[in-house]
Amino acid sequence: MISVRDLRKSYGDLEAVRGIDIEVGAGEVFAFLGPNGAGKTTTVEILEGYRRRDAGEVSVLGEDPSHAGRSWRQRIGIVLQSCKLEPYLTVRESLALFAGYYDSPRPIEETIDLVGLADKADARAGSLSGGQQRRLDVGMALIGDPDLLFLDEPTTGLDPQSRRQLWEIVRALRARGRTILLTTHYMDEAERLCDRVAVVDHGRIIALGSPASLIRSLGGDHVVEFALEAAESASPEADGDLAAFAGLPSVRAARREGDAIQLTVAEPHVAIPALLDRAERDGRALSRLTTRHASLEDVFVSLTGRHLRDA
Repeated sequence: MISVRDLRKSYGDLEAVRGIDIEVGAGEVFAFLGPNGAGKTTTVEILEGYRRRDAGEVSVLGEDPSHAGRSWRQRIGIVLQSCKLEPYLTVRESLALFAGYYDSPRPIEETIDLVGLADKADARAGSLSGGQQRRLDVGMALIGDPDLLFLDEPTTGLDPQSRRQLWEIVRALRARGRTILLTTHYMDEAERLCDRVAVVDHGRIIALGSPASLIRSLGGDHVVEFALEAAESASPEADGDLAAFAGLPSVRAARREGDAIQLTVAEPHVAIPALLDRAERDGRALSRLTTRHASLEDVFVSLTGRHLRDA
């Protein structure tokens, strides 16, 4: 569905996209994730045919988007980062308007049901909540029954309930065999929805694979985070602490996280007792201890040394 080789795009001296290579197969949910300014939206706009590339080869649905015509556009759906709706049109009227742009549109009532707006079908767009307006955005992208759907940060700014409602729409489309490419800076969104993800930073792909395989690349499935009370003779951030705990059984990696230490571990039931024993031998009390499953956020930190939200 999508094939990209050595894609490049610059704005003056800023090289926004620096040699991206991807392949997206039919029926796949594929995500670009990374911080703002990483090059995600520029890449997607090139794939959509809205922006010219400087170099590289791009094929979307078998055509070069920069030269594709109306028949090609009939096969794609696009949800931009933000969309200005006509406030005085109802949901049904908005979809009817967009349906007129396509030769073989999806039935309007079916689309209304798909995006969960049946009880708002006759409500004006301007009266909808932010989450409902975003679902209408998606509905207008789906009214042409596209083979390929682009979602550019579709849940940014939404409340948790609205985010999960949009996730259900994506899952429903996936079940129907549609191909979806989305951009997001929410790691949990990518983990829950996507078959594969490309982690993008400074215009390059720094990791590519399924969420599970990327997390496994850390060498452990769990993260143990703890903080020690300060020793009398050493700084609470003494390098010796990190080295000592990094060498415990089942620990695959260790790093500083503010005043705490994070351990990536394969077996928490092995690592935690060893951690407690080590602290007791050193005469150090733990001020806190938490455990959780490793995430794509941990992959990003491992690769870049910083959190996605701070990038």
